[in-house]
Amino acid sequence: MSRVLVTGGAGTIGSAVVRRLLRDPAWEVRVSDHREAPAWMREGCEIHQGDLRIAEEGRDAAAGCTHVIHLAAIVGGIANFHKLPFTLTEVNNALTGAIVRTAVDQAMERFVYVSSSMVFERATEFPTPESHLLDCASPRSAYGFSKLSGEVYTRAAHDQHGLRYTICRPFNAYGPGELPEPDEPGIAHAVPDLIAKVLCGQHPLEIFGSGTQTRTLTHVDDIADGVVTAMASPAGENEDFNISASEELTVAEIARIIWDACGRDPAGFALTHLPSFAVDVQRRWPSVEKARHMLGWEAQVDLRDGIARTVDWLREQPLAVGA
Repeated sequence: MSRVLVTGGAGTIGSAVVRRLLRDPAWEVRVSDHREAPAWMREGCEIHQGDLRIAEEGRDAAAGCTHVIHLAAIVGGIANFHKLPFTLTEVNNALTGAIVRTAVDQAMERFVYVSSSMVFERATEFPTPESHLLDCASPRSAYGFSKLSGEVYTRAAHDQHGLRYTICRPFNAYGPGELPEPDEPGIAHAVPDLIAKVLCGQHPLEIFGSGTQTRTLTHVDDIADGVVTAMASPAGENEDFNISASEELTVAEIARIIWDACGRDPAGFALTHLPSFAVDVQRRWPSVEKARHMLGWEAQVDLRDGIARTVDWLREQPLAVGA
């Protein structure tokens, strides 16, 4: 049996990854996060709580582990990228550098770096294959750059020290687990923001920008399954993968799906447009052929069903809908 360390395991994607690992008897799971783990996680996993930027904390967290899935980072929605650019860069680079160093020192069997679709912030090829990274201009956002630099850390450790790695890039994660910030739209991701607005009765519904921007929403359960599949597969060693669904939708279309899932009158759907941000990716549509071909993996959760389940979860979170 192998023991895998999940950094940032108490977060939205991290929790989904932990649930996926716990369903597989091949894995023992240790979670490291600065936040307190929920009861179900404490019952099924070893728990480490601390600041992984501190070398000793990183060594303690990883001791005895054969694999690492590195998710610990400051994330969030588009407003967060613009509100905290230095903090994002400083913290995310420090976390990744420290955990890569630990993985090298302990000769891990596999280091999985969970990157982001934001490394393709300035993509010009659609659907965007993994190979486009070599031709794609560097991200302008601090968040995108911090995730790209994490990929550089990872590959550098492989080139110099032989670290066996896999890079996974989730696209537009959504699903139960992420709460919106009621007074600061855009700090959380778009789906919980929009669901909360609809459940609160906002009309017309506010979105950032024109609404013609496109996204490829991917349920956190699919992302978790893709990450674990890539980690466990021999074909995933020293490779990078887009972990994503394949349906490209405009933000306006996504807002309409959320409106309907919340049970609002279809005839009443209307949008109002807030000013966008300096960095607001206009098109996000990845190629998923590499993961399908090399890993035999593809997303399974139907978008409309996934949105409905996310609405149901948020309805049960009173603070999320201003009750």
